[in-house]
Amino acid sequence: MQDDQADRFHDVTLATALSERYLAYALSTIMSRSLPDVRDGLKPVHRRLIYAMRLLRLDPAAAFKKCARIVGDVMGKFHPHGDAAIYDAMVRLAQDFAVRYPLVEGQGNFGNIDGDNPAAMRYTEARLTEVAQALLAGIDDNAVDFRPTYDGAEEEPVVLPAAFPNLLANGAAGIAVGMATSIPPHNAGELCAAALHLVRHPRATVADLVKFVPGPDFPTGGVLVEDASSIMSAYETGRGGFRLRARWAVEQGRFNTWAIVVTEIPYQVQKGKLVEQIAALMELKKLPLLGDVRDESAEQVRLVLEPKSRGAEPEVLMETLFRATDLETRFPLNMNVLTADRTPQVLGLRDVLRAWLNHRQEVLVRRSRHRLEAIERRLEILDGFLKVFLNLDAVIRIIREQDDAKAGLIRAFKLSDNQAEAILNMRLRSLRRLEEIEIRKEHKALSRERKDVQALLASEKLRWEKIAGELEEVREKFGAGALGKRRTEISGPPAPVDVSAMVQVERELITVILSQKGWIRAVKGHIADGDGQKFKEGDELRLLLPCETTDRLVLFATDGRVFTLRAADVPRGRGDGQPIRLMIDLANQDDILVLFVWRDGTRSLVASSTGRGFLVRAADLIAEKRTGKQILALRDGERAALCVPADGDHVAVVGDNRKLLVFAVTELPEMARGAGVALQKYREGGLKDAKVFTLTEGLTWRSGERTRTETNLRDWIGERAQAGRLPPSGFPRSGKFSG
Repeated sequence: MQDDQADRFHDVTLATALSERYLAYALSTIMSRSLPDVRDGLKPVHRRLIYAMRLLRLDPAAAFKKCARIVGDVMGKFHPHGDAAIYDAMVRLAQDFAVRYPLVEGQGNFGNIDGDNPAAMRYTEARLTEVAQALLAGIDDNAVDFRPTYDGAEEEPVVLPAAFPNLLANGAAGIAVGMATSIPPHNAGELCAAALHLVRHPRATVADLVKFVPGPDFPTGGVLVEDASSIMSAYETGRGGFRLRARWAVEQGRFNTWAIVVTEIPYQVQKGKLVEQIAALMELKKLPLLGDVRDESAEQVRLVLEPKSRGAEPEVLMETLFRATDLETRFPLNMNVLTADRTPQVLGLRDVLRAWLNHRQEVLVRRSRHRLEAIERRLEILDGFLKVFLNLDAVIRIIREQDDAKAGLIRAFKLSDNQAEAILNMRLRSLRRLEEIEIRKEHKALSRERKDVQALLASEKLRWEKIAGELEEVREKFGAGALGKRRTEISGPPAPVDVSAMVQVERELITVILSQKGWIRAVKGHIADGDGQKFKEGDELRLLLPCETTDRLVLFATDGRVFTLRAADVPRGRGDGQPIRLMIDLANQDDILVLFVWRDGTRSLVASSTGRGFLVRAADLIAEKRTGKQILALRDGERAALCVPADGDHVAVVGDNRKLLVFAVTELPEMARGAGVALQKYREGGLKDAKVFTLTEGLTWRSGERTRTETNLRDWIGERAQAGRLPPSGFPRSGKFSG
């Protein structure tokens, strides 16, 4: 007995067991929860919701049903998870400020743009919209595969037929294990136009398609201020981002006064929190040009911003708000989706449209075959009716007199089993309607339709023509009118605004002092050293930064984020200043890596501790929001290691292994954000220091009190990502160019 029990167990290492279970969890999250399908643009919970509502006959013309009933059906039959998650998914599909083309029509309180929560599911009601109906069109015609539900009691569709370009039209967002997706909404009419162009010109490039799809179309409107080349790059690679600003206008008042009225705010920004953010910044005196903010919204958004002085320029006031508040946001693009073979992949605009069109062709073929089979079955029955039409008396006699009427009919009229069964199943009162003219008319129409369907199945050209016709219908139905009209304005990058004019600060020389424990303050004038400066007990000087009150300061943190401060905002006086963490949102485990004065037109080299880096323009380092901006994408265990000026034509890199490599700066990519590329190859350890210099002037480093310049660097010049060689004699033992 003990031997039998022992055979049921086997030894497995903890690492193996954990890896197997974590892999199963990761695959489940990726495949069945977080990533949308490229064909219908839906995650499983959304697909199950729509299918369950169809089974409840909640089409657009039907009466509403309680959301609690719908959620119960979805949870009991298809989605064995919490009802709150299902209801949250349904609510989002019904919010016209959250999805560009709602798939659910809600009745009751489904939340609002202020961020208020929806009512409980027992109070709200819902039904499908025409857009959802388009996603379901043909599901009864064997257009898609079905699979058993979690308990095997029901069946659910693997994917919907998707006559509507839902993935790009409504967008998607999700975080899986090791990957994520972020797709902004687009205009359905523009997507259909681009798909039509791709049908007629299969070799069309992304540049051709962008003429039809110039950018996202957010449900809350706004103004897209992204550069055209950045939009093109994002659609080509499937990765990028879009800068979105609020729409505003100047409203004149009495006695030569004016105010700014904001009528559209960026996508996914909650109006209530936006007003709170502006009010908090006013209280902290971070918005010196703004006098008051009022929310006068009713059905439409209306935020009134009053200036402190009539002499202020509206453009300047709005620029301060764009830089400091969520009136300007950046929506990331990461088109990571599940392809037709259920493989996660980042696709560009052309690949997404092609995948959808290929799915539409597969749906058309399956529906056509299903229809052809139905026609064949009906024609077989009609042929049997025609055979017995003139011999109804004989048919009745066989049915009355013979024990096996079916076999008798088959022998007498040479019928098939299906034909005989159909004749036997007819009611007597139907015999009078069995008129030859009607039968032959139906037979002729079905024969003609069968010929057309067979021709469609045999010709790929005819199938694409059919799909083009369907696209025209979808574009006409959903691309016109109030629903289809573009809401987001496409605009170019905004013109730069002078900082000193913007904040109206008097230009003055100051020195910013940052201590080791992160306390920051400023003193008047430029000082050469920290002698005479007092700090808290146990604290000491970290750096002195000479600048002017009109300057902007850039802080680069070890978590890869960049922050921008106005020098005039740094606390002045003889005190200790204030903790830098009160001015920026920096976690306790992170620290300031470097602090420098922002200069337009310059570039910087940023790199991680493992030696990955890239060049970033000064314009991309601007992030005046308290939360900053992620510049360097870090992996687990990594931290940002350096941010140095990129003024020169070559890069010198030193690793923890004390090996030096010099390569051309042109080998580094220029990016707004990212993970970067390998600077140097390491067997162990990581990056110690890096410097950008001009080769003809030589590489300079400091060792103790001496400064040395090496001009003969031929032995160390190579290509990026090589290992390098030991540095010249006299190079600092610390491995840093500053000694």
